[in-house]
Amino acid sequence: MADVFRSLNLIETLKESIDHNKLSEVKDALEDLLISRINLALIGDRGDEKASFINSLNGLSFGDDGAAPSVTPVAPEEVSCYPNPKHPDFRLWDLPPVPSTSPFEPEGYMNTVKFPRYNAVFITFTQTPQTNSVRLFLEARSLQQQTVYFILFASEKCTEKSIEEIRKTSLEVLRSQDVTMPKVYVVRPSALEKFDFPGLLQDMERDLPEIRAHAVLLALPTLTSSLVTQKKDAFKALVWAAASLSGGVSAIPVPFVASMVDSSVAVRILTKAQLSLCLDDESVERLARQRGMEPTRLKGMRTCALSVEVTKGEVQQRLAKAQNDLATVSLKLVEMALPRHARSASRSFATMQQALNCAIDEMAVDAVKIVSEALGEGK
Repeated sequence: MADVFRSLNLIETLKESIDHNKLSEVKDALEDLLISRINLALIGDRGDEKASFINSLNGLSFGDDGAAPSVTPVAPEEVSCYPNPKHPDFRLWDLPPVPSTSPFEPEGYMNTVKFPRYNAVFITFTQTPQTNSVRLFLEARSLQQQTVYFILFASEKCTEKSIEEIRKTSLEVLRSQDVTMPKVYVVRPSALEKFDFPGLLQDMERDLPEIRAHAVLLALPTLTSSLVTQKKDAFKALVWAAASLSGGVSAIPVPFVASMVDSSVAVRILTKAQLSLCLDDESVERLARQRGMEPTRLKGMRTCALSVEVTKGEVQQRLAKAQNDLATVSLKLVEMALPRHARSASRSFATMQQALNCAIDEMAVDAVKIVSEALGEGK
């Protein structure tokens, strides 16, 4: 429910922009969501755990094109970038570990790695956070950068008891170094649906600006059924923005010419939805490979044509059907209450919103079926 409110908050923000005749802000928000322009940084020792975490965030496995290798070829002090293959403006940055030696100047490290450019930073470790990492965290907080998080990697060999002991010790270390209300998120790099990653994602959504929070959500792989639902709600906020622009809805107190529904925008949104919900062939095949399943088994669960392929013809058919469905008495009554120059805009808005929302609902149903089958949910 909180995610629904988050999407409603975004819609309210966009409505406010429209009310103040700032359509360019709505257009920018729409573009940001479609592109998913995000930079996430990971600080910590390089190795299998960190590389696996990077790959899981990008929906990849070791050996896939664009995946982070277990042994990095770059020098320890260098920065590596791993763009998401489906959403290339969603970038993961592998930053060098914080030096454990003294003297250490947090500000110097932050300048070297260009700290301000990252929307969120993960300080990772496998035992307890080292002193200089905590100093870096405190320096970031002093500069009002709130989106910095401590992540404890839990390997396959760790028992839940040992993980909790390390978490407890880590929290004591943070308190001893004046971190108020410390939090340590336990994450299994190869299985993000387990432990604390879903909770970390919720906290990031709260801490990040609304547009950035939605962009992160849309670029992540479909880890759980609940994440699919969150993505669906985020897409409905995106659809509202697109429909508003399509209808030319604004507070301009003079007649305007209502725009025609832009099917190319609808194709972009639904293509983004297909990739975000991991319904394309490549994503389904990769998931099947990761879970040791037959790809045809998961592919056969896609019943919506747009889940398989987003074509302009299919999108135009859905827009035309929505337009016909909306040619009802109720819509005509609504239009009668509007100025004549606004009636076509009303139809355009309603058509875009109904067609795309229905399509996203159908695609989300397919995504839930595939994720549930792959993860064995409900068994």
